Amino acid sequence: MRLVRTEPVEGTTRPYARRWWALLVLCLSLLIIVMANTALTVAAPDMTQDLGLSSADLQWVIDGYTVPYAALMLLLGAIGDKYSRRGALVLGLVVFGAGSVAGSLVGSATGVIAARAVMGVGAALIMPATLSLLAATFPRAERAKAITLWTATAGLAIAAGPLVAGALLENHGWASTFLINVPIAALAIIGALVLVPPSKAGHHDRIDYVGGLLSVVWIGALVYMIIEGPHFGWGVKAVTAAVAAGLGLVLFVGWELRHPRPVLDVRRFTQRRFAGSNLAVALFFLAVFGAFYYLTQHLQFVLGYDALDTGLRMLPLAGAVFVGSALTGYFTPRVGMKVTVTAGMVGGTAALALLSQVDSGSSYGSFVAPLVVLGLAIGLALSPCTDAIMGAFPEAELGVGGAVNDTSLELGGSLGIAILGSLLSTSYASHLTDATNGSKLPAGALSQAQDSVGAGYQVAQAIGTQAQQLAAQASQAASAGNTGQVAELKAQATQLAQGARQMADAVGSSFSDAVAHTSLIGAVILGVGTVLVAVLLPGKGSGDGGRTEETETEPESELESDSGPESESGADAPAWSSKSSKSSKSSEASKSSEESGSSESDDASELTRTGR
Repeated sequence: MRLVRTEPVEGTTRPYARRWWALLVLCLSLLIIVMANTALTVAAPDMTQDLGLSSADLQWVIDGYTVPYAALMLLLGAIGDKYSRRGALVLGLVVFGAGSVAGSLVGSATGVIAARAVMGVGAALIMPATLSLLAATFPRAERAKAITLWTATAGLAIAAGPLVAGALLENHGWASTFLINVPIAALAIIGALVLVPPSKAGHHDRIDYVGGLLSVVWIGALVYMIIEGPHFGWGVKAVTAAVAAGLGLVLFVGWELRHPRPVLDVRRFTQRRFAGSNLAVALFFLAVFGAFYYLTQHLQFVLGYDALDTGLRMLPLAGAVFVGSALTGYFTPRVGMKVTVTAGMVGGTAALALLSQVDSGSSYGSFVAPLVVLGLAIGLALSPCTDAIMGAFPEAELGVGGAVNDTSLELGGSLGIAILGSLLSTSYASHLTDATNGSKLPAGALSQAQDSVGAGYQVAQAIGTQAQQLAAQASQAASAGNTGQVAELKAQATQLAQGARQMADAVGSSFSDAVAHTSLIGAVILGVGTVLVAVLLPGKGSGDGGRTEETETEPESELESDSGPESESGADAPAWSSKSSKSSKSSEASKSSEESGSSESDDASELTRTGR
């Protein structure tokens, strides 16, 4: 047997025997690209101190990854469909690993931002490839279960990133959070070549590069605007990006509507099931990434946990995601996608509402219930939505389907950090002004403290250091017999020490109040979104775009022969899929001929019910 798998999955006559091992490789690839973002939230303080990063530098260290990642996914997903999905995965892992090595070696803000951008390009190749290979490798009857595990991995990565980064930072510098990606990427490359079968679209039509490039322009400009505007003000850069995003989107939609084979058929967004699923993914990650952004800061700065302890305390979220994913597999076939997804979004709204009760006296125990509820909500809502989005695309466009799902995810996450992060910053600055009113704090020190919760504690620490220096001078004066000076220095030292404590208390209480205020607004946003998604998603048994809820929950033989997008692709579908479809239809025809007393109208009704 050859070490490297060379037989395309489209040429097999039965489901790929090692598909669950292949899924492990795809989940491992997904794990490192999600962890690359969440791990940085814990490594940021060390990186800031070592490289002397400003708040703007740090923002672009984080988001330098996001812009190319979101902008390139659609085009690269289409290229992967045409030439090689596994090739896109392997190339993406190589690029991602190279960017990680570069990020660990550079010593400037510009260098780290550039390295993160390279990693973002690699992630844009990897992310849609994982979903397209999953959908191409698994039969329709098993695809929902595989997507559930894929989604659970994403939830695990959100919590595992801080944990892994925290463990590394115990004995190593921030560069180790980049280098850890290299052996994992290498393992994933080997696994992809050995365990993941090659796959690509059966057609050889030319790629719609114009549409692809327009998607890069409008998505990239939109993400840039989302980052630049709320954090750095609505100046020329942000306004220019907004105009470019709007114009690019109009041109993209116009071009795709007229192109005979568009990179993305935008008419799909008129289908309630597809549109509702994308909206749910975007809104959910708006809430998740936004909440994660300020929860890690609260645990580190206000409650005083180090990086490793912060990561450990995010684990209830990861465990709850797996439980929620398992519940999805039980509930969705019984109550339908609409109920399951809506319940998940209600749970997410409830988690943010619980966080709105945070105050200066809150301990870690106050965060456990919101983390668990949020994790359960992620597991419940996201798997059915991802399955629905992927199910809307034929086999020839699975990479594009994965890119659409992941772009919704990334846009939602970027909006979450931008909107909720901006609200958090504004609220914190306002509360800190009120809390320090009458404290005679210098204007420059207050402005510095308002920049971020970390900067606020630095100001408090600096005041405390001044108090210690004055106390030391008082001791020296006492030794020299200057009793008059001793009393004055001690009084100043006592006053500054008291001011340092008051400043630290003001920073902690102001940030806690900001977390509560931001969580309340986030709950309102997600609550309104929940209503919209509930209205958009079709109910159990109602058709939308040729698919019904019953079709998706029928036995395997019927699932693989449904008239959904997979069967539309004809030669693009794997051979085992076509074979099972014929077998299922033959079996049904035989069964129909043996039944007595069945009318033609009954047969027609049954065929209509099953979607065939």
